[in-house]
Amino acid sequence: MANDDVFPFLPLFLFLILTYFIWFHFLARKLTGPTVWPLIGSLPALISNRRSLHDWIAGNLRATGGAATYQTCTVALPFIAKKQGFYTVTCHPRNIEHVLRTRFENYPKGPDWQAAFHDLLGQGIFNSDGEIWLIQRKTAALEFTTRTLRQAMDRWVNRTIRTRLWCILEKAAEYKTAVDLQDLLLRLTFDNICGLTFGKDPQTLSPELPANPFALAFDTATEATLQRLLYPGLLWRLEKVLGIGMERRLQKSLKVVEEYINDAVAARNKESPSDDLLSRFMKKRDDDRFSSAVLHRIALNFVLAGRDTSSVALTWFFWLVMNHPHVEEKILSEISTVLRQTRGDDIRRWIEEPLVFDEADKLVYLKAALAETLRLYPSVPEDFKYVVADDVLPDGTFVPAGSTVTYSIYSVGRMKSIWGEDCTEFKPDRWLSPTGDRFEGPKDAYKFVAFNAGPRTCLGKDLAYLQMKSVASAVLLRYRLSPVPGHRVEQKMSLTLFMKNGLRVYLHPRRLG
Repeated sequence: MANDDVFPFLPLFLFLILTYFIWFHFLARKLTGPTVWPLIGSLPALISNRRSLHDWIAGNLRATGGAATYQTCTVALPFIAKKQGFYTVTCHPRNIEHVLRTRFENYPKGPDWQAAFHDLLGQGIFNSDGEIWLIQRKTAALEFTTRTLRQAMDRWVNRTIRTRLWCILEKAAEYKTAVDLQDLLLRLTFDNICGLTFGKDPQTLSPELPANPFALAFDTATEATLQRLLYPGLLWRLEKVLGIGMERRLQKSLKVVEEYINDAVAARNKESPSDDLLSRFMKKRDDDRFSSAVLHRIALNFVLAGRDTSSVALTWFFWLVMNHPHVEEKILSEISTVLRQTRGDDIRRWIEEPLVFDEADKLVYLKAALAETLRLYPSVPEDFKYVVADDVLPDGTFVPAGSTVTYSIYSVGRMKSIWGEDCTEFKPDRWLSPTGDRFEGPKDAYKFVAFNAGPRTCLGKDLAYLQMKSVASAVLLRYRLSPVPGHRVEQKMSLTLFMKNGLRVYLHPRRLG
């Protein structure tokens, strides 16, 4: 095409570019949050704050106004990355309630999330919406309310503590060697949830701390899947077709995961009925909605949900307790009081066996300390919802169809307008009744959504608290913890709030009485 042919279109092209920049300029002025630039959106700020992303988000939300305002801001991504380009980020309880309960049907997981997690989780309960999610939810709800499931979890937790965790900690204390408590807790909760789900113990928490093919493959598959959310769908799909990059690692890991699941299902078919979750769901295989493929994915969904969340919460709990000795003293005093009631005055009996769940039930202050940990360091710091139809949040923020609403669970716990002037302080007493003898959550349930809220509230919440209380008691009754000098505690930027460098501690035998 000759230059003369192009020239007539040049003014139109320049006009369109100018119009776009003017439109973007006025749109950006209406947005709250980080600076929005043409084409690249808020990407510079995201990159420069990537090592402290959750605190950066909380800072942006605090900057939206005073105590009487609703905390909502907008983060704009490059237009090439997402269909709509804008993420609405909020942490106000009324907005969160609107998304999680009031307009629940309008805010599903959405196509981007489901596509990214499909290879790993399929249409399991944590990666499905609508009717598929509802039937799994109802079935799982029936199982999680049974006494036998609680008893099964109690047995797994008790055995893992008694035969493995204590052995590892005792050796470390004897030889004065440091341990990575986060790694031990991840192994412990992984063994427990696999036992509860499959009836099959991977034994990753053993004195030798062995590498387990299934555990390694599951970690790799999870990491690769999370990376899909960070890149345009076209990019990771192209990598998948070409079999390169993280997609290649993902497909290899999924094969290992599939083999493990197939073996677990085959074993359940040969054995007599058991009380693990897989066996319970297998009883419903006459229902077309619970085919073998669906059962595999349901099992993996429970492993993903039950492993990281409790271990990460416990890791932050032990770190906070190390830095707040008065809280540790109160926890030990409460455990001692309960054990005197159930085991008598002989202190040796207190540490012969881990606490059973019926004893853990009575630990009110310990539960408050764990809830306070989750308020400040929620295992899942941010969550995302897809907007089906145009909507307006309670604070007047317009959210267009096809965009994403992010509710920052991490930020909720750091807002003075929600939790008071002492919101950044670790104060378990805020969860107790005035008399101090009852655990009382906030009257507004949407001030604390570490276990989600609304129709998708975590079914395993009570079991998670019981497991965490049993593990916390098992460690604190026997040992005082101290951090390894020079060890840096910082957050890992992922969908789960891991400690980037683990939690390296020394163990000092405790003398009770």
